[in-house]
Amino acid sequence: MKKDIPQYKVEELAIAIVPRENDLEVEEGLWDTFILNLKNEPIKNVLVNSKGYGEIDGEKMKTTILRHYFEEIPAENVVQIEPIQTKLFNITNEYWVSFSYKNYMYDKKYVFVQGSISRSNFTTIPFLNKKGVMIR
Repeated sequence: MKKDIPQYKVEELAIAIVPRENDLEVEEGLWDTFILNLKNEPIKNVLVNSKGYGEIDGEKMKTTILRHYFEEIPAENVVQIEPIQTKLFNITNEYWVSFSYKNYMYDKKYVFVQGSISRSNFTTIPFLNKKGVMIR
């Protein structure tokens, strides 16, 4: 029965979007997306799907779905997923993460809604010691 299947919550995992050092003052350019394993144990078989969708100037826009696989992300570590163009900050950017931890499969969607990737939402990103936008 469905009630017999344990429902574990994803904790101590985050997605961060950080400007490149040479793009701090540039509005058009590339920033980098990272996955952060904040656990004190590694996670395995990490699959990340990313996509963007929304509307710009009354025109619907959809990006290609990108898939990334990492065999293992060590404990308390950060891995770069992909670059992201700043022009995509005007649409919703979604990262769906699936991984194995302690013989259980987890998944979670991290959604950066339209306009949320901005300097007004900056925080210090662990392990990188840089400013960026992060969702836990």
